[in-house]
Amino acid sequence: MMLPRRSLGALACALAAPAYAQSGFPNAPIRLICPWGPGGTTDVQMRVLAETTSRRIGQSVVVENRSGAGGVLGAQSMLSARPDGYSITQMPISVFRQPLLNSRALFDPLTDFTYISHISGYLFGTVVLPDSPWRTMQELIAHARANPGKLTYGTPGVGSSLHLTMELIAQRAGIEWVHVPFRGYAENVQALMSKQIDILADSSGWAPMVLEGQLRLLASWGAERAKRFPNTPTLRESGIDVVSASPYGFAGPKGMDPAVVRVLDQAFRAATMDPAHIAVLDRYDMAPMPMNSDEYSGFVRRTMEEERTLIQRLGLRLS
Repeated sequence: MMLPRRSLGALACALAAPAYAQSGFPNAPIRLICPWGPGGTTDVQMRVLAETTSRRIGQSVVVENRSGAGGVLGAQSMLSARPDGYSITQMPISVFRQPLLNSRALFDPLTDFTYISHISGYLFGTVVLPDSPWRTMQELIAHARANPGKLTYGTPGVGSSLHLTMELIAQRAGIEWVHVPFRGYAENVQALMSKQIDILADSSGWAPMVLEGQLRLLASWGAERAKRFPNTPTLRESGIDVVSASPYGFAGPKGMDPAVVRVLDQAFRAATMDPAHIAVLDRYDMAPMPMNSDEYSGFVRRTMEEERTLIQRLGLRLS
């Protein structure tokens, strides 16, 4: 739930006083890995958050894109990074799925990372071209049921929330469609515009094109209708009992100094509620979901169990 705007300033001030001088950290730029391509929702939002965080800590927070592999490259890079707080990454939920989907796990999400701050979640949607024959999810599902295995959909990667949710939709609806993974939103939407795929499943980078009539939004995936698209039903309203938001936060290598974690946590949570960052969240119909390090670690444990149940229910295995 979005906080009232009158409370944002007070909360930001309450969070904006970490003891930087006492810890001596940071005294150099911080590298923040965005495991998605440039120009997408995550990239745009993280760059604004990095800028507002930089002003609070007196050092640059530099966003570095490492797209591909369903969003796990940032987490994978933390395995060899020094636990000094100068290399951190966004942690999408696909990180928690990697060891559940593969027989050879790249890492253990419960032991191989230090969880710093939880930040937000996404608005996802099912999007098609405006000249497509489908105006509703019901029409799309009916077409897929009559043409099993013929429709293709694009996502930002194998094992991503978009991929698993589309497969869950297919299971619930009793249909079959074909997944085409891309490295991020830019490649995904380009494939849709050039008609290489039939359906785009992605976060709300599509919103401006939908508002301009260049794309058609069939359904949003949140618990409630998106603020900017009040006439577009949710999946639940379309007869598919699925809600997907894929909340995320930031983490670093295991073994980080708790004092450094506190500095980063306080700075990131304050920056999350900064009006400039809230404006970007509003632009993409995202909601602030700040959690401190301990709360985030508990969230990860619960999420791992929920994802294990979902993957077993879908019968998914990548290797």
